[in-house]
Amino acid sequence: MTQYFEIHPDNPQKRLIDQATAIIRQGGVVAYPTDSGYALGCHLGDKKAIEKIKWLRSLDDKHNFTLVCSDLSEIGKYAKVDNIVFRLLKTHTPGPYTFILVATTEVPRLLLHPKRRSIGVRVPDHRITHDLLAALGEPLMSVTLIPEGETLPMTDPEAIRDRFGAHLDLIIDGGACHLEPTSVIDLRDLPPVILREGRGDISPFQG
Repeated sequence: MTQYFEIHPDNPQKRLIDQATAIIRQGGVVAYPTDSGYALGCHLGDKKAIEKIKWLRSLDDKHNFTLVCSDLSEIGKYAKVDNIVFRLLKTHTPGPYTFILVATTEVPRLLLHPKRRSIGVRVPDHRITHDLLAALGEPLMSVTLIPEGETLPMTDPEAIRDRFGAHLDLIIDGGACHLEPTSVIDLRDLPPVILREGRGDISPFQG
């Protein structure tokens, strides 16, 4: 049975954050709000939950998964970051960006692109996400909740419950989110490559 938590976006209830964290640790798939649409998330490296997310989103093995991190230091554990990239990340996190980087050996193999060791990383500017990550103590494996055949993420938790509720373990209702997805920036080589223009301003990454 899907659980549905109404969590205050500016002052999240610790009791509900702790319950949500427990569901994630037990292998649950959750829909949660970010600073750029809702996302699907699960425990890092949980194969069954990751396969479920792939099925819900109709994703193939070429899709780059994203590690949603609490801060810049956590990114450094899972992705290779040199001084130039570090400065770019420091300037633009937290915020509505997903950065593609070369993964370290800390990233579970099932999250990686099959032909290249790349991983998406992101630090959202959203209080619920921040508190969830702090309670979890590690990144959340995540993908934006964009239904098959559509281009924009879902932003209404009640619509998510109507459409996907039967297949999710938890929906966190943190109110409506921004309609645009993140901007996706490939930083594996410089100059940066814009893979998707979204809510984040891409002009700092253009030549």
